Amino acid sequence: MKIALLTLCLSAAFNTQANTIQNNCKTLHLNNCPTPVDKKLPNVKNMLTWNQQQRAIGFRNDYRSYAGDVFHAAGGKPLPRATQNLNQVSYQLHGQSYLLKDYLKRNNVTGMMVIKDGKVVWDYYANGNNPTTLWTSQSVGKSIVSTLVGVALKEGKIKSLDDKVVKYNPDVRGTAWENVTIRQLLQHTSGVNWNEDYTNPQSDFAQLTQCEAHPNTYTCVNNLVKNPQRKAYAKPGTAWSYSSGGAWLLGDTLEKATGENIAKYLQDKIWQPFGMSRDGVWHSYAVGKHDVGAHGFNATLEDWGKFGLFVMNNGKLPNGQQILPANWVKDARSWNQAKNSVSKLHPEGTYGYEWWNNSVPANAADVAPKTGLNSKDTMWALGIYGQIIMVNQAQKLVIVQWSTWPKAEPSMLEQPLEASLMFNAIANKLAS
Repeated sequence: MKIALLTLCLSAAFNTQANTIQNNCKTLHLNNCPTPVDKKLPNVKNMLTWNQQQRAIGFRNDYRSYAGDVFHAAGGKPLPRATQNLNQVSYQLHGQSYLLKDYLKRNNVTGMMVIKDGKVVWDYYANGNNPTTLWTSQSVGKSIVSTLVGVALKEGKIKSLDDKVVKYNPDVRGTAWENVTIRQLLQHTSGVNWNEDYTNPQSDFAQLTQCEAHPNTYTCVNNLVKNPQRKAYAKPGTAWSYSSGGAWLLGDTLEKATGENIAKYLQDKIWQPFGMSRDGVWHSYAVGKHDVGAHGFNATLEDWGKFGLFVMNNGKLPNGQQILPANWVKDARSWNQAKNSVSKLHPEGTYGYEWWNNSVPANAADVAPKTGLNSKDTMWALGIYGQIIMVNQAQKLVIVQWSTWPKAEPSMLEQPLEASLMFNAIANKLAS
């Protein structure tokens, strides 16, 4: 199926009435109409300083605020349900006990789903969200792109993770990225300087968000990331530093290796064959040609969960075909041992192939339950402001979460710790 294109300018997003958007849903090539459609959207230029209400509205209308490429579903069936009461599941933090309802409030959760053995056992929507809402991923999109790299490797479109990026992306020749490999982009060990500070309006990440409000987004971001003046701070592979610039370059390289934009590759390889239920939209920098590899995935809560199931099942489709390399998922959560990935919080390592180790930090005190989701079996896709896909293969458990945390990137001993404690508690309840 030819992938559809969705382009909405910012001024139209501010001025178009909700009922008009709904009536035009088919014209915009979405086969399913998301709701709610808020009448007034916050300015995307100020995304990093939105208040809580603006985040809820902005995150569920992200697909309207930027140009985008649609990835169509093919009528997949909803997941079966086996509802369980999780109301009494609790965790302890600094001497205080909290129930699930407390967790939802403390962490500004706007959507959450627990899937055990392929069945939805509990779900939750807040702030006007519902099963048709398309919520934006933030950096959860990185984990989806890394999985698509695995598909491309299995297909032979990427020959080896140890190939240098320049083999597929000649534009990096003469830049600090020239000797970086695909594996090093996946692990964020490129050694190339990139300032990810979400509180600094002059950081590289802040400049990237400003490029996204620019009419020539691809050129703006391409020039930012591949600037010949950008320097290396370490030899490739020796030091870990989280980099949305490197993740964007990975997506750009994936598209050049496959000859398809991210949305179409996702649609054709995973979204339709695995049986996702509803259309989604990927933030595009050049409609029909290039989608952003660092974030920009917009989909329903259940389809977030289905993607987690795809990973949990090692990339096996319903027809039995496995489209990921045999050891891909295990390798993706093999935490790299580079400098800075190994820390007092996570001495076993922090980061894999754009998946996180978010187990309870080793130095966390006066908390429980510390165990439940073993770090060697559990991988976390994490996005700023609390977007999560957690996959545990050993327990056949997937948990997805949408949030509007007050901080883009709180300390690992704040909301991320609470998430790991709550998810441990849920896992232990379901295991019993």
